[in-house]
Amino acid sequence: MRLLLLGPPGAGKGTQAIHLAERLGIPHLSTGEILRAVASKGTAIGREVAGVMQRGALVPDDLMVAIVRDRIAQSDARGGFILDGFPRTITQGLALDKILDGAGLSLDRVLELKVDAAMLLDRILKRAADAKASGLTQRADDNEDALRVRLDLYRKQTEPLSDYYSSKGILRSVDGLQTIEAVSNVLWEVICA
Repeated sequence: MRLLLLGPPGAGKGTQAIHLAERLGIPHLSTGEILRAVASKGTAIGREVAGVMQRGALVPDDLMVAIVRDRIAQSDARGGFILDGFPRTITQGLALDKILDGAGLSLDRVLELKVDAAMLLDRILKRAADAKASGLTQRADDNEDALRVRLDLYRKQTEPLSDYYSSKGILRSVDGLQTIEAVSNVLWEVICA
C-alpha cells in the first residue's frame, strides 16, 4: 500500500503515519525527519536546509524530489510506504507521479487530515513545551512566527493538492480534531474500504 498524508502543520500527520506504518508493516517516510537529519550534519547543504526550515519556508523542489526518489527506491519501501511531508506543491505532486509511474506504481490513497487553523498554534506550542519538558530537542520550526509562515505556505501551495488528488479519485478527508485513537480508527476504515 502506498499512502500519502496531507494536512497543515500540526495536524497530526506524523503521529498518524507512525500508527499506520506499524499496522501495515510499511515504512513511514517523513521528509521532515529526513530534512532535520540533513540539517543537523553541518554540511553546506545541511546549513542551507536548516536556514530554510528555521524561517518556516519550503526546501527547493529539486532537492526534495531527489530525496524522495532516493528514499522510495530503497528496498524497505518496495512493498509500500506512507509519505508524510511530501509533496507540498503541485509541482512536487507531478514529480511524485513521474517517480511512481517510472517504477510502474501509483498512490493507493491520499489521506487528508482536516484541522481548524486556530487550533494548530496550540498544538504546536504544546508539542514544543512537551519536548522541552521531556529533555528532547525542540524543533526549530515549533514557534508562532514559523507556524504562521508555514500555514500561509500551506494555504497557498499545499491546499491545491487536495483538489488535484480529489480529481484522481484517491483523496479521503478525515476530521483531524478528534482524539489520536479516533483519527487512527477512521483512517484505518478509510484504508480498508
